[in-house]
Amino acid sequence: MVSTAPRFVDSPLRSGVVLLTRRLSEVLRTAAPPLLFGVRLWASVSIALYAAFWLELDNPYWAGTSAAIVCQVQLGASLRKGWFRMIGTVIGAAMSMVLVACFPQNRVLFLGALAVWGAGSAFAATLLRNYASYAAALAGYTAAIIAGDLLGTVGGIDANAALLLAISRATEICLGIVCAGVVLAGTDFGGARRRLATHFADLLIGIIGDFTRTLAMVGHEFVDTRSVRREFVRHIVDLIPVIDQALGESATIRYHSLVLQSAVDGLFRLLSGWGAIAHHLEGLSAGETRQEAAAVLQNLPVQLRSTSQRGAMEHWIGNPVALHRVCELTVERLVALPAVTPSMRLIADKTAEIISGVANALNGLSLLTADPARPRALRGSMHMRVPDWLPALVNAGRAFVTIGTVAMVWIITAWPGGASAITFAAIFVLVLAPRAEQAYRAVLSLIAGIILDLIITSTVAFAVLPGLGIATFAGFSLVLAFCLVPIGALLARADPRQITVFTGMAALFMPILQPGNPMTYDPQTFYNVGLAIVCGAGSAALSFRLMPPLSPAFRARRLLALTLRDLRRFAMGHYQYEWAGLVYGRLSAMPDQATPLQHAQLLAALSAGNEITNLQNAARRFGLCAELRTALAVLSEGHSEQAIARLSRLDGRFAAHAADGSEVAAVLLARSSILVLSEALATYPAYFDAGATG
Repeated sequence: MVSTAPRFVDSPLRSGVVLLTRRLSEVLRTAAPPLLFGVRLWASVSIALYAAFWLELDNPYWAGTSAAIVCQVQLGASLRKGWFRMIGTVIGAAMSMVLVACFPQNRVLFLGALAVWGAGSAFAATLLRNYASYAAALAGYTAAIIAGDLLGTVGGIDANAALLLAISRATEICLGIVCAGVVLAGTDFGGARRRLATHFADLLIGIIGDFTRTLAMVGHEFVDTRSVRREFVRHIVDLIPVIDQALGESATIRYHSLVLQSAVDGLFRLLSGWGAIAHHLEGLSAGETRQEAAAVLQNLPVQLRSTSQRGAMEHWIGNPVALHRVCELTVERLVALPAVTPSMRLIADKTAEIISGVANALNGLSLLTADPARPRALRGSMHMRVPDWLPALVNAGRAFVTIGTVAMVWIITAWPGGASAITFAAIFVLVLAPRAEQAYRAVLSLIAGIILDLIITSTVAFAVLPGLGIATFAGFSLVLAFCLVPIGALLARADPRQITVFTGMAALFMPILQPGNPMTYDPQTFYNVGLAIVCGAGSAALSFRLMPPLSPAFRARRLLALTLRDLRRFAMGHYQYEWAGLVYGRLSAMPDQATPLQHAQLLAALSAGNEITNLQNAARRFGLCAELRTALAVLSEGHSEQAIARLSRLDGRFAAHAADGSEVAAVLLARSSILVLSEALATYPAYFDAGATG
């Protein structure tokens, strides 16, 4: 019997429609987030401009410019940047009043003082990090913005208008910040907190996994883990801007920011302990350490060792408090682990140090996951760590020379756009100075963005707006949408090589267009402003070329040399405030081009300083201060081989105390510190002996 039911066969047309629908759906899913950011950018700028027009501010385009600058793809970055931009604006406006009060009738001294203030801002911007650095740069170029308006086209300082002008510019900038913040906070719930928690968990899983594999491989061919540890250092440094974004999104996290600093420090301490164990295992035969490493590995709970299992990420993010308690118990068990040799004590104690670092990181993770049972947060203040003063001094000198030179050229040529050129030269040289070797390439990308902006804005100002006869803000805003939404979408989708171009286009669109109420169409003014911006950017590019930042190789060598100098001073008894924090800051400042060996040497210096502290305490306890001072004096002179011999004699003195049966545990702890210090010296003699004296 033949069925008479209809049969449905997939035709080529039906298959094509299904495939097209799927592709369109995928394209929409991919394009929606960038387009949404473009809409946010446009809405922020439009609302800021409307508010500035309504308040009848002098230059409403500065409100739109601030809104565009504050708009970031990540909500936390936008809010954090807006807050620090407001701080920098107030400081810069106040400083402009001080300069006017000090030099009301002398243009040369006024511009010289402005160059000095710019140098100080560049110095502070280099020392500070992330958005605090941006606030310092903004304090410098806000004064330049106000100064440019005060000086006008001929350079005469209008001191009577200074106060009102400073208030007006600060109001315009802060208005743009507020408008952008309202738009972004109302349309984006943020994800920095979850993203940072994922980064922390991923780092912990990777570090613990590789460390346990190091212990498990004892007895086999030793594998050099220096390159692995260097990559982890880079990942830890990458956490810092994400932490800043999380601080911008949550007042709770901002209040407990010290917990996150302690978490990052814990990760650095973890790598230091891992390096000490790696040095120890590298110098011993398999038979000597196989049993000791196995005993320590057995004391690591399965919750920490099962990092490669499926669902490990969810386990670490979902149970940070429980894992924190496991780490605390593990540290207690490792510290109490019976040991009869300094080698066993070293492996156990350094593993305990590693697990303690994991516990600190888990404390930060529990804060990010908003676990109500999280360990009590630490209280205190964030410490400013200055790895090296020289880059800040170089950037300060460059800013002074650049601003001063452009000002001198303006005085000589009497160019009407000279004041604007000073302003934008200050903006570019201050904002880009902290980017070190990337600054020159970044300013070239900004120049490309400026040229594209000039093409777009000239078309809008002299073809679209007059041609369409647009006389209402709604029509003007619609024209802006056709420009800013695509720019914002491209910025959200840009790769690292293109992001500076589109950032420049978004930030400089308003200063080039300079919309007013009513709108004026003056080609001479437009191209004069455009030329001033290009000349300002060009002078910044020339300054980075003629006075280049310190090279990555030089900075890495200098950070190592400074750390060795401080270590030798520390060994000679000079007080060193927060030794570990100082070296953590230098680890963060190490350029990406630094070699695995250089990272390992810095971690070895960190470990050496920590062990010197332990030995100083132990020497006072057992009355061996004279012997320790002798060994450390040789170390400070750069003779690592002799220092190892002196430390060996000191080890014998400690062993004699253990032979008497007194305080065996304390003696083993001191002897393990000697072992760590001696192995660090033996592993990197070229570093520790650099510049030897005598």
